[in-house]
Amino acid sequence: MTQTTQPKEFFSYKGYPLVRKEDTIYFGSMADNYVVMLQILEKQKVGTLDVATKIKIYEMATDESLPPDKAIIKTSEKNSLYEALDIAHIWLSRAS
Repeated sequence: MTQTTQPKEFFSYKGYPLVRKEDTIYFGSMADNYVVMLQILEKQKVGTLDVATKIKIYEMATDESLPPDKAIIKTSEKNSLYEALDIAHIWLSRAS
């Protein structure tokens, strides 16, 4: 009996895929023209949780032929993950 592998579903937020690896979060689909990368730069301990207090946001073109410095369209910095995701959602909504 063989076991078939189901494709993994990404967690999504406001209709866009959200993928995290350590302190880097990618928001959006690589199949689209743009994604947003969020880098958690600083965290603060609240109880037992680490809460992001400084996040750098990059809107990036997914065109692999572009050099990395040309792929970055715009940047911002926010003091909470909620604010960072809110800006990221606005950028992706406007780009589509």
